[in-house]
Amino acid sequence: MEILKIKGGRPLRGTVHISGAKNSAVALIPATLLADTPTVVENLPDIRDVHIYRELLERLGAKVRQDGSVMEVDTLNLTNVPLVNGNVKQLRASYYLMGALLGRFKEAVIGMPGGCNLGPRPIDQHLKGFEALGATVSYEQGAVRLAAERLVGCRIYLDVVSVGATINIMLAASRAEGQTVIENAAKEPEIIDVATILNAMGAKIKGAGTDVIRIYGMNALSGCRHPIIPDRIEAGTYMIAAAATKGDVTIDNVIPKHLEPISAKLREMGVTVEEKEDSLRVVGVDAIRPVDIKTLPYPGFPTDLQQPATALLTAADGTSIVTDNIYSSRFKHVDELRRMGAQIKVEGRSAVIEGATPLQGARVKATDLRAGAALVVAGLMAEGITEVTGVEHIDRGYEHLERKLNLLGAETWRIEERARSFLHQK
Repeated sequence: MEILKIKGGRPLRGTVHISGAKNSAVALIPATLLADTPTVVENLPDIRDVHIYRELLERLGAKVRQDGSVMEVDTLNLTNVPLVNGNVKQLRASYYLMGALLGRFKEAVIGMPGGCNLGPRPIDQHLKGFEALGATVSYEQGAVRLAAERLVGCRIYLDVVSVGATINIMLAASRAEGQTVIENAAKEPEIIDVATILNAMGAKIKGAGTDVIRIYGMNALSGCRHPIIPDRIEAGTYMIAAAATKGDVTIDNVIPKHLEPISAKLREMGVTVEEKEDSLRVVGVDAIRPVDIKTLPYPGFPTDLQQPATALLTAADGTSIVTDNIYSSRFKHVDELRRMGAQIKVEGRSAVIEGATPLQGARVKATDLRAGAALVVAGLMAEGITEVTGVEHIDRGYEHLERKLNLLGAETWRIEERARSFLHQK
């Protein structure tokens, strides 16, 4: 087991290049299965979720070639084999294979998705959409079976705004007969990214980025070449880290509009955020002001940055309240921050943070991807050395984290748990 070690107290300075969006990549890779000819996806992040998806596609018979951040997927010999166990259980976004394979073959058998444990995250809205298109849904030994003689476009109203359900219905509907209308659709930038690749394949999708999306299905789709948008969550994490260390960091290769919610909150804290065409400069201050944060669907403050922001607010001069309106159980990082000296109490969906409490290095555990990011931010702020276990969660969503941090002046490194135990015995 690997441990990430962080020596705190070093301000981050310099420029960091942002990778392709993890939340786009995990939807765009299964989208390639809808095309009858090869598709090339560019700007893929080098993260664990992408590696797992490549293995899943190869299990389906796709021929996958990858050169750095460029992946070509050839579906000529694609077969619709059930994906019930193994890697499919490690990946929350494996549910996108349901929409892609249902659209391509009118049938799919996919194991219930895994990923980070953030409390109840049902896929009922996904299944509601598939059934509306004409599929029957059944369950067998921990898997979902979808089958349809034909998929026919219809009007679907999502009871809750769901990025996953919106994308999954788009995937299936792109090869359905006629027009599908999704009402109360999610508006995230990743939705637009998926619509862009499907349109390049020959589908006709209008309204992506609004709450009403229209999909005109096609009998066949062709491959294309598509670059993934920059990762706004990775960018936001480095923005928070710059503020937390009182640093001066330029975040390069971003779409500033996608980052407006975090830029606004950092400015409210007193942090300087300067926007350019495709970059942001974040300059920290000696004392940040307390703020209240409420997570909301895009364009609100993203739930994926709630945890790193909570770590930052331990340095605020006063009391802050962070409320997560998306996930009810996304405060597992709080106990770990308390180990480092933070004064935080959780009340329902909110965390009340008493700021101006210096953090001390400690051994802590990342229980999920963004909790891991929060602990990294805390480790950069803390006095002494912080040891973070559960690094595999961080690797799911951050490309070359230590390398990027160290280029900014941080001091981070990994060790094997066995090596640590041996040293202790000595």
